[in-house]
Amino acid sequence: MAERQYDWAAIAKNPKFVELHHKKQAFLFGWWIFSSVYYFLLPIGAAYAPGLFKIKMIGVINFGYVFALSQFFVSWALALYYAHVANKDFDRLTRELIDELHL
Repeated sequence: MAERQYDWAAIAKNPKFVELHHKKQAFLFGWWIFSSVYYFLLPIGAAYAPGLFKIKMIGVINFGYVFALSQFFVSWALALYYAHVANKDFDRLTRELIDELHL
C-alpha cells in the first residue's frame, strides 16, 4: 500500500496554515510568559517578601500555602481555557485548511 505524499512546503506557505500557526504561537507564547512569571513568583516572593508569605489566612494556613496551592488551580484553568480555544479556533482553522487542500 503506497503512502500518500504531501507537499509540505506548499502547506507551510498556505495562508490558512500561516494564520493557524500565528494564532497558536501567539496564544501559547503569551500564556507561557504568564505561567512562567506566576510559577517563579513563589520562590522569589518567599525569598524577598517572607513577611507577605507568613500572613495567616485561615488558622495555621498562611498566604504562602494558599499561593502555592493556587498554582495547581491556575494550571487547571489554563488547560481548560486552552482546550476551549483549541476546540473553537484552532480546530476550525485546521478543518478549513484540510478542506482547502483536499487531504
